[in-house]
Amino acid sequence: MAPQTAPGPEEQDVGLMAPLQDRLRTTFAGQADRVPEWELALADGVDAGYFRPGSAVWAVHGSMATIPAGVRALLTQALHPGALAGVVEHSDYRSDPLGRLAGTIRWIFTVTYGDTAAAHRASAHVRRIHDSVRGSYTGADGLQHSYCANDPELAEWVHLAFTDAFLRCHQRWGGPIPGGPDAYVREWAVAGRLMGVERPPHSEAELDERLRSFGPRLAGGPRVDDVVAFLRRPPLDPVLLPGYRALFAAVVDSLPEDRLGLLGLGRPRLGPVPLPVRGAAALTLAVAGRALGRTGPSEAAARRRLARLGLLRDRTALRPMPPRSRPAR
Repeated sequence: MAPQTAPGPEEQDVGLMAPLQDRLRTTFAGQADRVPEWELALADGVDAGYFRPGSAVWAVHGSMATIPAGVRALLTQALHPGALAGVVEHSDYRSDPLGRLAGTIRWIFTVTYGDTAAAHRASAHVRRIHDSVRGSYTGADGLQHSYCANDPELAEWVHLAFTDAFLRCHQRWGGPIPGGPDAYVREWAVAGRLMGVERPPHSEAELDERLRSFGPRLAGGPRVDDVVAFLRRPPLDPVLLPGYRALFAAVVDSLPEDRLGLLGLGRPRLGPVPLPVRGAAALTLAVAGRALGRTGPSEAAARRRLARLGLLRDRTALRPMPPRSRPAR
């Protein structure tokens, strides 16, 4: 019998990370045993799409900082009573939070990595769903207002909250941004226009100014408290909860004072001493990145499309996907 060789460091790492990898994939994609068909379909298409390797959008959306960014975006969006009414009254975020998360991720990554036709289809699909999200809410002014999720004001607020969250979290936990923060805001304005935003910001300064202009329209209250309580303790797999708690605390610490006040939150402290939540979040994201790998399925599919179209010289884009990532037959 031939002597058995001990597994190398890379094989040991894969073995140790496999359970965490499966839980993370189930959380973000709804399944662990295969790459979703919509991600594989990003390899199809006839053009480069709105963004490509080297863009600010690929840099920001390809980093692990998107995980805390999602939490920050939800907390910020909840401060507009109209946006919050749409979520509370028309979504199943409590009964199926992972399903709602997977739908949001699908739109983000399709616009980021798909060709232009796929980006338009995904955005049109979301807008059709939003057209039925209608009702009324009590505004920060105490008056009743009617709303539709496709209203320009609500579409703008959601876009601003998203752009702010992904930019600020990447600045804390991601790498450099090609072209800097202005490039990311300017590039992602495409997504705003696809979702009906008439004048999305094109610079970091404009983004901050537009966020401040919404100040009088924002409010806290019992509904906001419920969302905060849910996001503080979501129904995640128990294995993921310690890391999520570290990320939630770090997201809270990243928010400006005016939003913290409306959310009823304070910066994490042990008595008068600030807790080192930023470093704890960085460690959590490093572990998640080790488990998920450097290149996600959406980016890998986009690179295969670009290579097929002769727009990418990186031959690694044509490598077959590892067995664990292939769809079940």
